[in-house]
Amino acid sequence: MGGGGKTKIKIINLRKVFENGGRRVMAIDNLNLDIKEKEFTVIVGPSGCGKSTLLYLIAGFEKPTSGQILLDGKPIEGPGPDRGFVFQEFALYPWRTVLGNIMFGLEIQGVPKEEAKKRAMHYVKMVGLEGFENAYPHTLSGGMKQRVGIARALAYEPSVLLMDEPFGSLDAQTKKIMQRELLRIWEETKKTVVYVTHSVIEATYLADRVVVLTARPARVKAIIDVDLPRPRSYTDEEYLEIREKILSFLDEEVMKAYKSRMLKA
Repeated sequence: MGGGGKTKIKIINLRKVFENGGRRVMAIDNLNLDIKEKEFTVIVGPSGCGKSTLLYLIAGFEKPTSGQILLDGKPIEGPGPDRGFVFQEFALYPWRTVLGNIMFGLEIQGVPKEEAKKRAMHYVKMVGLEGFENAYPHTLSGGMKQRVGIARALAYEPSVLLMDEPFGSLDAQTKKIMQRELLRIWEETKKTVVYVTHSVIEATYLADRVVVLTARPARVKAIIDVDLPRPRSYTDEEYLEIREKILSFLDEEVMKAYKSRMLKA
């Protein structure tokens, strides 16, 4: 199990408002959350509730309207090498090889070429792509492309790994393999992981803690500890109990959002 240590990310009274064609849309309102060092935290919530927005705020891609996000006690001012990001869309450069994609961020940081290559090869091996380092993205399967995405995010050697539905577009079998692989990599690297997913099955399988967000505007509705040994079984009674608990919180919010839309209609 991860977590249990000091607070790595502290979110205080976070609010995010988007201006959209003269309309104000409040995506997040008064959200408070502590994420522990080395913890695998999974964020779930109704569709469109602001899960990805929260991740983008932690990444520094977006700025809060008000409130604060602290990383190791310091406010996040923008993107930084202390946070690696894995997108749902594979976001690989088609003209670069597997190795070239993984090296890209290191080159931008000014890491000498030989050092960048050595570091990139270390992560090629870690994600199980040895032998494919000279392959181009169009020749790779979805699972292999996402392994490149994970290796590229890790090559910065960030302390935090942010993942936005990274396995959302993979088929069921590949998704299961990638979930197991991700846990292996996490246990090896001891990163703090913040992972967004639509899938309660995936959340319960991966997480130390599952954070359930309310329908928009997002606040923390519930935090569920998944105190089960790994590897976890999808049919284990305790696993199913926790999954049902998360689903019941989500269902409440989905129904609330549906009723709210009906009243406005």
